[in-house]
Amino acid sequence: MFFEAFKKYETEIAGRPFVVEVGKMAQLAGGACLVRYGETNVLCTATMAAKPREGVDFFPLSVDYEEKLYSVGRIPGSFQRREGKASEKATLASRVIDRPIRPLFPKDMRNDVGVVATGMSVDPDCQPEITAMLGVSIAISISEIPWDGPVSGVVVGLVEGEYVINPTLEQRAKSDMYVTVASTSDLVAMIEAGANEVSNDDMYDGIMFAHKENQRIVEFINMIKAECGKEKVDFPSNDPDPEMYEAIKDFAIEDIRFALDTDDKRIRDERLKPVYDKVHEKFDEIYPEMEGKIEECLYKVQKYVVRRWLLDDGKRVDGRGINEIRPLNAEVDLLDRVHGSGMFTRGQTQVLSITTLGPMSDAQLLDGLDEEESKRYMHHYNFPSYSVGETKPSRGPGRREIGHGALAERSLIPVLPSVEEFPYTIRVVSEVLSSNGSTSQGSVCGSTLALMAAGVPIKAPVAGISCGLITEGDRFMTMVDIQGLEDFFGDMDFKVAGTKKGITSIQMDLKVHGLTPAIIREALDKTYTARCYILDEIMLPVIAEPRAELSKWAPKMLTTKIDPEKIGDVIGKQGKVIQKICAECNCKIDVSEDGSIFVSSTDIDDARRAISIVETIANDPEVGAIYKGVVTRLMSFGAFVEIAPGKEGMVHISQLDVKRTEKVEDVVAVGDEVIVKVLPKDDQGRLNFSRREALIEVEGLVPENTVSDAPRRAPRRDFKGDKGGRNRRD
Repeated sequence: MFFEAFKKYETEIAGRPFVVEVGKMAQLAGGACLVRYGETNVLCTATMAAKPREGVDFFPLSVDYEEKLYSVGRIPGSFQRREGKASEKATLASRVIDRPIRPLFPKDMRNDVGVVATGMSVDPDCQPEITAMLGVSIAISISEIPWDGPVSGVVVGLVEGEYVINPTLEQRAKSDMYVTVASTSDLVAMIEAGANEVSNDDMYDGIMFAHKENQRIVEFINMIKAECGKEKVDFPSNDPDPEMYEAIKDFAIEDIRFALDTDDKRIRDERLKPVYDKVHEKFDEIYPEMEGKIEECLYKVQKYVVRRWLLDDGKRVDGRGINEIRPLNAEVDLLDRVHGSGMFTRGQTQVLSITTLGPMSDAQLLDGLDEEESKRYMHHYNFPSYSVGETKPSRGPGRREIGHGALAERSLIPVLPSVEEFPYTIRVVSEVLSSNGSTSQGSVCGSTLALMAAGVPIKAPVAGISCGLITEGDRFMTMVDIQGLEDFFGDMDFKVAGTKKGITSIQMDLKVHGLTPAIIREALDKTYTARCYILDEIMLPVIAEPRAELSKWAPKMLTTKIDPEKIGDVIGKQGKVIQKICAECNCKIDVSEDGSIFVSSTDIDDARRAISIVETIANDPEVGAIYKGVVTRLMSFGAFVEIAPGKEGMVHISQLDVKRTEKVEDVVAVGDEVIVKVLPKDDQGRLNFSRREALIEVEGLVPENTVSDAPRRAPRRDFKGDKGGRNRRD
C-alpha cells in the first residue's frame, strides 16, 4: 500500500501542537515530512545526488525556503499571477535554515544536497520559518544523507520582562527582542537576533532559555530518527591524500608564513602568487591531473599557519593584539547632492553609505506570507567585484548581499524615529568600496553616519563589530574585529551591533558544530567593549548628533490628520482635487486610510500651503480666519470666492470693498485672487466671507466716511497682495 509507511508524531512547543507526518508525501525524496505547527503546515524534503560533483572544492548544498501565497489565501499580485523570484524574506529564511545545518555535513563530501521547505498553510501565531527549520532537520535526519544532526530552532522573545518561546503575533508586537536560536543536543549552533537595545545579560539569558527548549525538541527528533530513519550511506571522501598534504606542507610552509605575515591584503596576495607557482611547478608532475587537490593542500597549509599562530603564539596575521581593532576612520558629507552620506573605514574594509529620504508613498510594498504589507525603511548592500580586487560583471544582489543588507537594516530599525516623529520613507544604500572582513558591520557604522548627516533624528548611534573564534578540542580563543583570513580559516564570525545602551542585532556564522555558553558570553562582552570604543572615539567626534535641518536637496515633509470621512473630499472625483493641489503647490500628497495626510515638497512654503488647503477642505473654516481665494462667479448681489477646492462662499456686495460698491464688476472679476475673512454661516449653513473686513484687518485700509487720526496698523499676514479691487483706493 502506498501509505503503509505513514507515521505520525506529536509534541507541544510553547503550548501549541507540533505534529510531524512521515511517509505520506514526497516519498521519492531522500527524506520528507509534513510538519504542522498550530495551523502552519510546511512540507520539508532533503535529497542527495548519487554521485559527487566533479571539479568542485566545496560541499554543494542548496537550501530553498519557498513561499506560496495560497498558504495565506491570496493570489499573487504579479502580471503572471504566480510566484516568481524568491522574496527578500524567503531568501533570509533560507539563510537562517542553512547556517545551522551546513557545518554538520561532512566537509569533504561533494555530493549535491538539495533541501526544500515549502510553506503550504500559514498561521500568523506559528511562524513558518521556524516550522521549516525544524522540518528540514527532521527530513535530513531520517534520510540516508550523512549528517551529524539533528538541530532544533526556536524564537525567543522578551515580553514585559518575561522570556517567551515562539511568541505569537500579538506578543511579537510587544517584544523587546526577536532571537532565533538553533541548537544541537549540547551546543548553540546559530543565533540571529533583532532587539530594542537589549543588555548583554538579557540577551545571554534569552539565548540560554531558547537553548534549553531546543535540547528538549532535539530529543523528540532523535526519537523520530530512531524509529523511521534510513541508514546513512557512505560517500567517497574528497580530502587530499595525507601524504600529498604533508609533502606540500613541508615544501611550502616557510614561504607561506612569510607571505601571510603582513597587514596588507594586496601584499599578501602578491606574495602568495609565486608560492603557488613554485608548488605547482614541483608537484604537478608528481601528482598529475590533481591540480585541484594541490590547491586544496595549499589552502589547508595557510589555515594551519594562521590557526597555530593564534592558538600557540597569540599572534594575529597583521600583528594586532587579540582584542585590538584595526585602524578606524569615519567621514560624512562626501557626496554633493545626496541627502546624507557617511563613510566608515576599518583597516582595508571601507563602506560608503548614502541616505535618501522620500514621501511615504515610496515605502516598499511587500507580497509575503506575514502581516507586514509595507516597510518605510530599506537598507540595500552592494558588494562589487572591485572591492576584493576581482573582475566580474554585476548580476544584481545575491543571497549574501540581501542577507547583509537585512542585517544592517535590523541593526538600525530600533533607533529610527516613528512615522509621527519623522514622516519619511528612508532608504540607505551601503556601497562596499573595499573588503577585508566584516563589511556588514562596516555598513552599520557608515549608515549611522549617513542617517545623522541626513538629519534623521535617530534615538542613538549604532555601531557594529565582529568577534572570531579558533577552537581545538577544549581550547578556544576569541578575537575582536576579524579580517578576511581569520574569517576564512577561523571557526566563527559573531557579528553584534548596538548602541551603548544595548544590542540591536546579532548574526552568528559557524564552521564548527556549535558554541558553549562560555564562548557566547565572552563574545558578547568583547563586542560591547569594542563598539563603545568605535562610537566614542571614532564616530561621535565626526558627527555627535543628527543634524537639526535636512539637506536642501531633501524633500520637506509636513503631516496632518483629517476625519477619514473627508478623504473623498480631499481626493475629489477621479482625483481631480488632489491633483489640482499638487499642481498648484508643486508638491506630492499621500493619503492614508486613517486620515493621515503626508505632503512633501522641496520648498517648505509650498508644503505649508498644501497642508492649509487640505485642512480647509476637510474642516469648516474658523470664523474670523482670513484666507486667500479665487473669484469663481459674479452675481448682482455679490461674488463667490473659492478658498480651497470645494470650499466656496459668497461675499455680499456690501462686503466687497471698504467703500460703497455700486456694481460687483467695479471691484472684482472672475479669476481675481482676493483675501477674505470668514463670517458666520447663514441660516442654510452656507459659507459667508467679507473682503471688506479682510482689507481692514490685513492691509489696514480705512472704511469710507470713517475719520481716524491713528496710523494704519501693519498687516498681520502677508498674502502677496489682493489682486481684486479695481476701484479700490490705496
